[in-house]
Amino acid sequence: MTSPASVAWVTGGFGPPVDRGSAAADVWAVVSRSEATLVTTVVEQDRLLEDYDPARHGFGLVAVDWYDPSAMARACAEIAGVEQGALASDGRAELGPDVGADLVELRLPLCAAEQVELRGLGALAATALGEALRAWRPGRSTDREIQAAIACRLEAAGADSPVLIVGGDERVRRLRHPVATGARANELVMAVVVARRLGLHVAATRYAATAVAARGLRPVLARVEQVDDAVLAATVPGATYVEVLAKLDEAYERAGARGAWRDHYQGGPIGFAQREFEIAPGGPYGPYGLTEVKVGNAIAWNPSLGGGGKCEDTYLVEEGRLSRVTVQQGWPTSTAGSASPLAERPGVLVVD
Repeated sequence: MTSPASVAWVTGGFGPPVDRGSAAADVWAVVSRSEATLVTTVVEQDRLLEDYDPARHGFGLVAVDWYDPSAMARACAEIAGVEQGALASDGRAELGPDVGADLVELRLPLCAAEQVELRGLGALAATALGEALRAWRPGRSTDREIQAAIACRLEAAGADSPVLIVGGDERVRRLRHPVATGARANELVMAVVVARRLGLHVAATRYAATAVAARGLRPVLARVEQVDDAVLAATVPGATYVEVLAKLDEAYERAGARGAWRDHYQGGPIGFAQREFEIAPGGPYGPYGLTEVKVGNAIAWNPSLGGGGKCEDTYLVEEGRLSRVTVQQGWPTSTAGSASPLAERPGVLVVD
């Protein structure tokens, strides 16, 4: 296992990575029927021993030279006692069969400890968004200042944000990803975060607006909420993700926006990646066409419509219900429709 997602999963959340944007982890894991070993470079060896204590977690440890680009792959093969080409991996070209999709399937149902951590991370993410938006002063605060406040709250609690988008005013209404430019937000702010800690991820979107802007935003939000209600109601144990997406497609049509899912990413199962996979109605589905929703899955759908409307929160799939983890006490709520699986959802914060 060589990717940050796979390594975080198999180690129970070792991290954070030194290079947060790298597709390869600082530490790899070799797992056989009889033993498990971590492989790293001499640069990271002491940190790994001090911060993680591999032996206490059931791992051996092998360190190789950092300047030999093939050393980690060779060490993995030697540990496993096979040729490199016979060693399955999560997509490393110098190793053998790619079983990355199989690993995703294995880690989708979060164990009890992972669910506890996800709930804590969800509350942190929602609070970071909420505190930053409550501090917004129309016409005075810039989108970058709001973004910095969110990042500061996450970093102070040991998390980071692989995705952090803050935009204001017309950029929110025109763009699906209104990344911060340093502009002052005069009447409307949308803040989007994917927060990560111990390898796990949660996603959420929140709005703050003046009273006038909030009134203008609510009609498009109401239409998106209809789509969100439908896709959440379809996310039940035993349904395939393809079947869930078919319901999302139908919901867009009922909302008068047939095929509008083509305009933006729609989200999907979340966990040790910011989306474990993301497929669209009608395919192609790749290896995930028959993947079923299971108890313990974390899910973050992301329906949206032009004009600034978007719904995004992270939920755990439980028996008979979805449980939202991106929760902040005291945030305004919007009562969902009678067909919704939710009693209420996060609303727009009105700032006078």
